Amino acid sequence: MSTIDPAGPHARSVAGLWWAMLGGATLLTLLVFALLALAFRRGGGGDRTQDPRLWIGWLGLAMPGAVLLALLGFALVIGARTLPVPSDDAVAIDVVARQYAWNVAYPGGRRTQDVLHIPAGRPVNLRITATDVIHSLWVPRLAGKMDAIPGHTNVLRIEADAPGTYQGECAEYCGTGHKDHGFTVVAHDAAGWTAFVGENAR
Repeated sequence: MSTIDPAGPHARSVAGLWWAMLGGATLLTLLVFALLALAFRRGGGGDRTQDPRLWIGWLGLAMPGAVLLALLGFALVIGARTLPVPSDDAVAIDVVARQYAWNVAYPGGRRTQDVLHIPAGRPVNLRITATDVIHSLWVPRLAGKMDAIPGHTNVLRIEADAPGTYQGECAEYCGTGHKDHGFTVVAHDAAGWTAFVGENAR
């Protein structure tokens, strides 16, 4: 379930952003503590003739601003990589959330509940909506979150590197049964996926 243990390219992008933000936050924290230590060391007898703009302008504003802008730029690049861009081998699957279940419809007409089957090694575009309240689909090891909103369809691209089983959750409080509103993702190899959806629906 850990976001820093990714099992697909989109989850790796999210994990990369997490590590970059941790690095940026660490850098800013070290800067603040370094300035604080320097201030204590100087005490009240420091050089009062030194220009305060150096401290306020460059060290207090410019450096944190540069770090935050770098993180923002990195986040925008990572976000663009997770968009469901057109792809010939992408598979589209419909997911409908409700209290407290996930209904899934596949190419060819097959349906499941609370189990999402996907092909491994191929991009999957999940077309997500809801029938009652707002939910949020999240498979931490495969992708970021996406809201499931009544009357509206959002698209989330996920991909698994290899066949396996992954856990998904509702990441938006949706009622008294929210804690049990999870599901399982089963990633199949090529033969398994063909057998699941049928030869004409690959």
